[in-house]
Amino acid sequence: MAESENPLLIKRYASRRLYNTETSDYVTLDDIAAVIRSGREVQIVDLKSGDDLTRQYLLQIIAEHESRGENMLPVNVLNDLVRSYTSQATSMVPQFLATSFEMLREGQNKMMEQMPENSPMQALMAQQEAFMKAMSGGFSGWTGGTSAPEPEPAKEEEGEDLADIKKQLADLQAKLSKLS
Repeated sequence: MAESENPLLIKRYASRRLYNTETSDYVTLDDIAAVIRSGREVQIVDLKSGDDLTRQYLLQIIAEHESRGENMLPVNVLNDLVRSYTSQATSMVPQFLATSFEMLREGQNKMMEQMPENSPMQALMAQQEAFMKAMSGGFSGWTGGTSAPEPEPAKEEEGEDLADIKKQLADLQAKLSKLS
């Protein structure tokens, strides 16, 4: 689904059940997270009051992933976020975070474009791209346990030896660490 589509409207009933207005069925937080990972925005509203509850539920999705041991947010980052709520930096933090994630997505896209299709590192890059999509799509962690295919071992007749592959991996890791 394209990111430019209208947000998926989810209605919360008084019973706290969440209703997908497009498919006419009830959904869970995991279902909503999967929609976000696919690149689609969601909007969650209270049926009675019409209040927008999207932020509340996105934070709940993140908290559930963190509580399951899928830790993406280091403790020092969480501490800094808590501190920012009581400082004058509160107005700058949202824009900083949005800009940082946009730069990370752009860097990832540029790196993917520069990688040759037959590179032994292509599978690693595909996994990193999936990670970035998961982060940018609701800031919610990995894609439900799915992973990119294992990289194929380099063939000896292609002339690449283990030292070349290790050097490529080290270069790639250095580039990735500069992006984060």
